[in-house]
Amino acid sequence: MKKYNTEKEQLEAIKKNELAIKYIENPSERVQLAAVENNGLTIEYIENPSENVQLEAIKKNELAIKYIENPSERVQLAAVENNGYVIKYIKNPSEKAQLAAVKNDGYSIYHIKNPSENVQLAAVKNNGLAIEYIINPSEKVQLEAIKNDSCAIQLIENPSQKIIIFTKINKLEQLIMLNIMIK
Repeated sequence: MKKYNTEKEQLEAIKKNELAIKYIENPSERVQLAAVENNGLTIEYIENPSENVQLEAIKKNELAIKYIENPSERVQLAAVENNGYVIKYIKNPSEKAQLAAVKNDGYSIYHIKNPSENVQLAAVKNNGLAIEYIINPSEKVQLEAIKNDSCAIQLIENPSQKIIIFTKINKLEQLIMLNIMIK
């Protein structure tokens, strides 16, 4: 295995193949950036990358979050704003990151342990059917889910009496409107 002594040699090696980062001891931030600019997933081979390097890796590929230990909130947000699903790879996502993830993709709530009511509401506002992945949703969350998608009622295990009545009223209103439109 070739030893890359100077930063110039390291950059040349990275230019040829970004995976060369694996074999460079203590690469400078400049060398690290060159590697992740070509392929965000090469962050896997960088020990203690700076926040700058982490953000660049995420910019290239949100899945790079998978290889970042204890990402800052800024890095978490950069990852989930484009792809809510990647919240799955963040051990302890901040509430801001959770909200950004479910606003991007309501179904990403599936990967969030014990989401707050705010996070639950944001998820069902994005997609009413995301209620399927919420354990014991509050009445407020149930109502929001049904407002967003009336089919969500089928996914609620124990809808409250208010929710059942709301759904019936909603169906009745729809029938009345349909009747008016037909005439």
